[in-house]
Order: sequence, then C-alpha cells, then structure tokens
Amino acid sequence: MGKASSTPLLFRSKLLCFSLLYLFSSLFLALYSSLSSTKCLFRSSPFDPIQSPLFSYPPSYGEHKYAIPTLRSSCSSPVFFSDYWMVLKEIQEFCGNSSKNVWPVLRYMQGNTKSFGGNFSTQKRISYSDHRHVGIEVPCGFFKKFPISNSDRIAMEKCDGVVVVSAIFGDHDKIRQPKGLGSKTPDYVCFFMFIDDVTLKGLDYHNLISRKTKEYKIGAWRIVKVSSENLYDNPAMNGVIPKYLVHRLFPNSKYSIWVDAKLQLVVDPLLLIHSLVIVENVDMAISRHPYFVHTMEEAMATARWKKWWDVDALKTQMETYCESGLQPWSPNKLPYPSDVPDSALIIRKHGVASNLFSCLLFNEMEAFNPRDQLAFAYVRDHMDPKLKLNMFDVEVFEQVAVEYRHNLKNGGPTVTQKAKTKRASSDLFVNGSCSKCEGYLLKMWGESHES
Repeated sequence: MGKASSTPLLFRSKLLCFSLLYLFSSLFLALYSSLSSTKCLFRSSPFDPIQSPLFSYPPSYGEHKYAIPTLRSSCSSPVFFSDYWMVLKEIQEFCGNSSKNVWPVLRYMQGNTKSFGGNFSTQKRISYSDHRHVGIEVPCGFFKKFPISNSDRIAMEKCDGVVVVSAIFGDHDKIRQPKGLGSKTPDYVCFFMFIDDVTLKGLDYHNLISRKTKEYKIGAWRIVKVSSENLYDNPAMNGVIPKYLVHRLFPNSKYSIWVDAKLQLVVDPLLLIHSLVIVENVDMAISRHPYFVHTMEEAMATARWKKWWDVDALKTQMETYCESGLQPWSPNKLPYPSDVPDSALIIRKHGVASNLFSCLLFNEMEAFNPRDQLAFAYVRDHMDPKLKLNMFDVEVFEQVAVEYRHNLKNGGPTVTQKAKTKRASSDLFVNGSCSKCEGYLLKMWGESHES
C-alpha cells in the first residue's frame, strides 16, 4: 500500500509545482502588462519629477474646467522616450555649444506699414515659398512694433534654449500649469504666457497677480501683457503672433513648443522635443487631425460650425488656393500623412525650414483669417526647401496633453463679441459656383476621371 500511495503523492507534488509556476507566470505577465501600458506612449518624467503643484488657484477661478473625454486606446501608436537625465544633458549640450551648432537664419523684411504683417498680395506671398536663394528677405510680421514692455522683451531675448509658449486673448481660458516636469526642467526651459488687457483684468479680479509690479508670474508661466491697441481687432489673430512668430519673439531660442491655452501639458517638454523632433530628425512635429484629411473638409466644417464668421471670405480663400494649385491629399503627398493638423500643440526646431513655414503661414492668416488649418497644406506643399514634418497620431496627442473646453466661467469683466456671422451656411459652396475648386472636389470625392 505504501508503494501505491507514493506515486500519487509525487504526481500531486509535480502538479502543485506546475500550478505554482503557472500562477507566478500569470501574475508576472499581468504585472508586466499593467506597467508596460504606461510606457506604451508617454509617462511623466520617471526620475525625480516635481511632485507638488506649481500653483494653487482660488476656487472661483475657472469653475468650468472639465476636460474633454477621450475614448481612444492609449497603446495603438507607441512612442517611447529616453531617460530624462540623458535627454536633459543632450539638449543642454546641444543648445549651449554654439560654436559647434551654427543655426541658419532667415533675413526678415523691415519697414513700417499699417498692418502688422504687411498685407501682401496673393502673388507676392506665394513668391516667397521658393527660398533656395537664402539672401532673399522674407516678410514675417513686425512691420509695426509688438507692444510689450522692455523688461519682457529683454527676458524673451535671454531665453536661449527651449521655450514653451501659450496665449490667452479675450479671457476665455484658464491658465493651466504644466505637469510631469523633471526637477531641472524649470532651470532650462522658459514658460511664457501672452495675454491681453481683458485677460489681465480677469487675473486681477481673481487676485492672481499684483498690480504693484509690471512683471507677472503665475506658477511656471511668466505673464506678458500685450497691448491690443496697435494690433488686430480680432483677439484670435493677436494670438497667432506668439503661436507662429515665436522664432522672432525669442530670437535666441533653439526649440519651442506652442501649447494652446485649452491644453494642459502633462509630459516634460524636453522629452517631447527629444522624442518627436530630435529622434525623428524633423523640423516640426504636430498632430494630425482626428477626423479630416483634406483641407476642404476642414473648410466645410469651419463654415458649417461657424468657426469663422465670414463664409463668403472662406469661399474666396479656398478658391484662391485651388487656383494656385492646392490639391486634396493623396499618397503622392507622402511622407505627409494628412493635409489637416490639430495645431493645438506644435513642437519646432528653429531653423530655416520651420521658420520660413511659420512666416508664410502667418502671412496667409493675416490675408484671410486666423484658422491656421486652412492654409497649412497650401503653404507646406509650395515650400522649397521642403519641410521635414512629423505629423504624429492623435493618440500621442491625447497622452501628452489634457484638452479642456474654452468655457472659463466669467466672474469678472464681460467680453463682448464683435464679429457676427455674415452668412450662416451649412455648405461652403451653396448658392454659388465653385469652378476653381471643382477639380479639387471631384478628386476628393473620387469622381475625377483624370489619368
């Protein structure tokens, strides 16, 4: 009987070992999956991040501060980044060693005009797209003085490495503090927030600034007040100046990140620059639009949802671009995966290509409207030299920034809307011909019979 009972005991012990091995393997795989999912895209800086909030706001400021929900998978488009300390050292050396890094520069047109951007004709604007002859001066704004204080101007010129820029004009957003910053990042990255008089009054109303000094600081952000008296009547157009002419406002910076005021950055900017620009060897990184691929799709949505008040002017803009050669996106445009970006987050290496692109795009927005997505492909496709562009997936965008609605609850000064819709149309080309864009539309809809 002893011999008969020893075999089942041995069998049971092997079964127990296999069971334990299976259990531990399952636990290990589950733990690995849970940890690796946080590394699938971006994480906050893993080594010595800033743990405490950078600034505490009063409860009355920005009561409507709810984020837009996202439902996309966080692992469908993996992007990895290197160790924080390695990235910090690399960018420090790269930005600091000016003797080894000769940064090409554009020559900018000077002069005094009634318009900040010069208001050039269509033919004149497009003529600057060909920049193979580097000695040509390019129109790039500042034909009128940018109205900021001398102390702010000096501080901007001293920013000689990385700058993060945002703007609030019209007091329709809350100033949001960046999260996930490495402990040394505030020493090497400048954060500048441009605001107008109306926004300044709102900050004063909530006791976020002191009027006893002309230099304002809220958390990580240095606040720069811009007088709107000598700029554009439209606050959105004034916001375009720091968004696309950042290389002129910060002439000594090597990299910049534009962050729309509706976003909260949740990843260290040095990691973003390294992963999306340096590693990819591009001039600029920007998210592709989550829904649209063709410029005309964005234009029709702009008219349908009244994102711009003058629908007739939108039609004129699109017909101007079609007449000048704008084509819908196709595989022939690769490596560009789309014609429509989500321009809420822009990461740039300051150089000839990205600076020229920014200048040309700004000129188009002054000519028509501040909807930068409408002119994006038109400018990009005409440029020579070509822009090296990383249009990353929207899943990446959703992992590096939290998006909020433009719904800051007004508790202070009232902001009045000057613009009114001239023609509320659900179709950009309703009740009128669109002969100049007919070929574009047929190609976009797959009805063109051209060979």
